[in-house]
Amino acid sequence: MRQNADCAAHLFEIAMSTTFHIVPTAAHNELVRRAYLHRGYKADEAEDGARFCEMATVHGIRTHNAIKALHLDHLFGSGSGGCVPGAEIEIIEKKFAASEVWDAQKKLGQSVAFRAMERCMEMADKYGIGQVSVDNAFHYLWGGGYVMDAAKKGYIAYTNCTSTLGEVVPFGGKFPVLGTNPHSWGLPTMDACGFPVVIDWATSTVAMGRVQQLKREGKPLPPGAAVDAAGHPTTDAEAAAWLLPFGAHKGYGLSLLIELMGGMIGGSLPTLRGGGAHPDIKATGFPEGEKKTSSFYFQVIHPDAISSGRFAKGRDFASNLKAVIDDVLGHGNENCMLPGQPEAGAARHTANAGGLLFSAAEVEALNEVAAEAGVAGFDLATLGTYEM
Repeated sequence: MRQNADCAAHLFEIAMSTTFHIVPTAAHNELVRRAYLHRGYKADEAEDGARFCEMATVHGIRTHNAIKALHLDHLFGSGSGGCVPGAEIEIIEKKFAASEVWDAQKKLGQSVAFRAMERCMEMADKYGIGQVSVDNAFHYLWGGGYVMDAAKKGYIAYTNCTSTLGEVVPFGGKFPVLGTNPHSWGLPTMDACGFPVVIDWATSTVAMGRVQQLKREGKPLPPGAAVDAAGHPTTDAEAAAWLLPFGAHKGYGLSLLIELMGGMIGGSLPTLRGGGAHPDIKATGFPEGEKKTSSFYFQVIHPDAISSGRFAKGRDFASNLKAVIDDVLGHGNENCMLPGQPEAGAARHTANAGGLLFSAAEVEALNEVAAEAGVAGFDLATLGTYEM
């Protein structure tokens, strides 16, 4: 579930009824693969890119779909040297059996994240827990997808990353220095509620991808999400220059945690990441010897490694989780939503539609990607529609 204001805005859109266009999944994935191949990525990286974009779109993560992924790659990735197609991960030798440290060498973030989560699951099967930290990384986009995938396989999973740019103003400050720095948890609750609980939020009130989406669609931002170039609060997506942390000092503290953790992994100054976000930083030139890459952290826990098994009234693991969830959603709280529920709902809509759902503006953006890659785009008039 994206952060509260972001999710609330998403649900408001659905409540108002939106017409989506149905893009065939195979055609979408082929377009994304071709786009990555056109930019010099290897076949396996292009496949990872397509897999990720499908996963995000299936679950309604429109802020991190193919449009955002390829736009980010153009601005900060293969288009500017921030990501290196075909790069090979270097594993840095450590003495700890359940820990690995990787130098991603600026490899495509989605490929690194899929591989790191798989490695964490392997270690969790053997040791009960596994963790991978990654230096010299390029943003992996929607962290919730990686933990969701692990949770569906029965694991407790977590990831965080320092985002590409320092574009969040700290609590009490005026200059953007922090990344949106998302946290993502996935819990294996399928037998308890029908889907994995996925707690996935940027430490800003909304992600910058949400600002870009609302700008494309001519819609306003929620209050408390952004400031303009002069530092004044704004709900105008066109005027928004910098983001604000959610929950004032609480979101700030969580964002700072990731910055410091990234610094321990090997990351450098947040204002320099991605080459710098603020014009004052970019105008000074990039300091020699500094780094502009992101840092990732992944952790997977095998549930058996933390469970006493001594559940009340003879309940087993799944029934105990269900009892906890039922208690949370009882007592007059029946209309409350679980994190991961909107994504599960979006996946059901995708299945009902028989293809991936995009707005008209998003289809036009996909067609721009198609033109760049030299492949056929989509004709809105021939695409089916789906009301949601």
